[in-house]
Amino acid sequence: MNMIEQLLLTPGPTPIEPHAARALSFPMRGHMDPDVFAINATIQKNLLELYGAGSDAFTCLLAGTGSLGMEAGFYNLLEPGDAVLVCANGEFGFRMAEMCKRVGAVVTLVTASIGRAIKLEDVKVALEKQPFKLVAVVHGETSTGVLNPAVEIAKLAKGHGALVTVDAVTTAGMMTYKMLEWGIDYAYTGSQKCLSAPPGVAPVAFSAAAIACVENRKTRVPLWYADLEGLRAYWDRREYHHTVAVQLHYALDAALQAALDEGMEARARRVQLVGDATLKALAVAGFEAFVPEAERLPTVLAVKLPEHLSDVKVRASLREQNVIITGGLGETAGKIWRLGLMGEAARPAYYARFLETLERVIGVSGMTEVFEQSIAIV
Repeated sequence: MNMIEQLLLTPGPTPIEPHAARALSFPMRGHMDPDVFAINATIQKNLLELYGAGSDAFTCLLAGTGSLGMEAGFYNLLEPGDAVLVCANGEFGFRMAEMCKRVGAVVTLVTASIGRAIKLEDVKVALEKQPFKLVAVVHGETSTGVLNPAVEIAKLAKGHGALVTVDAVTTAGMMTYKMLEWGIDYAYTGSQKCLSAPPGVAPVAFSAAAIACVENRKTRVPLWYADLEGLRAYWDRREYHHTVAVQLHYALDAALQAALDEGMEARARRVQLVGDATLKALAVAGFEAFVPEAERLPTVLAVKLPEHLSDVKVRASLREQNVIITGGLGETAGKIWRLGLMGEAARPAYYARFLETLERVIGVSGMTEVFEQSIAIV
């Protein structure tokens, strides 16, 4: 197969971080090899730092994508009949609700319009009506480019004695995360998102309270593969559980270290810079922000297309030029684009190339000039 290199600007996966790409070629080791356990220990330590989880937390990689991270949390923390409050304003919030229902939990939804953030007042009203074992929220809703007030929601939930699960798929790794300080009990992401490693492993973190919750369950965790006890047996006690994706551990280790070396504040500035400049440039051609500025997710820029442009035709033309972007989901299909600004994707050179190509495809000039001027001002 002739694989031509493409410019990947989707909301995941992202271009692979160079150190992670090199790590994929490291010699294979057995999953019980001391070298692999040494790398695993480094990953665990660095995940504690990435999540700001505190020394009593447990971190590891699940052998699956972020959706396994989502599901593993619910299957470990919930039992049939438990009451859970799910905040849903997009594809992944409603996926949370579906997974909770499959566990047998009793789900209450707090929703918001597509393209708008969850309102704290709605969460407060729901919490005052009844007790909940768990409150779940997507921090950055990938499907719409909305940043939810997850920190404030966590504080509200803690005030009512609930555990808190946060989907950190589009935020952890591109911003300072303070899981312990914010009162988050379970967080997860996907390797292919902000860390720019290959897809296939999900970095997760359980707080001390989450660990205690699992240890005090009345019923066994029904999901054997991601049972916290089995994970701790392998990661902490170095006992056999299942065959982990060794090469993906190598790559994640390298990408995670690169992210920490750059620093979360620097990464957050980088994504904000490129995102703001891209939005200004696209405005030249009539694109508009889909999400109000105060609720906008920095790592997934959602823009409304001008009415005269065909979503499918323009994206197909861009793909012919080896530039890959993503359209909307569900009711936003054909109406918005979602531009990934996570990890390695948030580089000025990549978005300059995207804008140059878009100018040729739609016959509008000036976007690249505005972008370069905006980048140079900062």
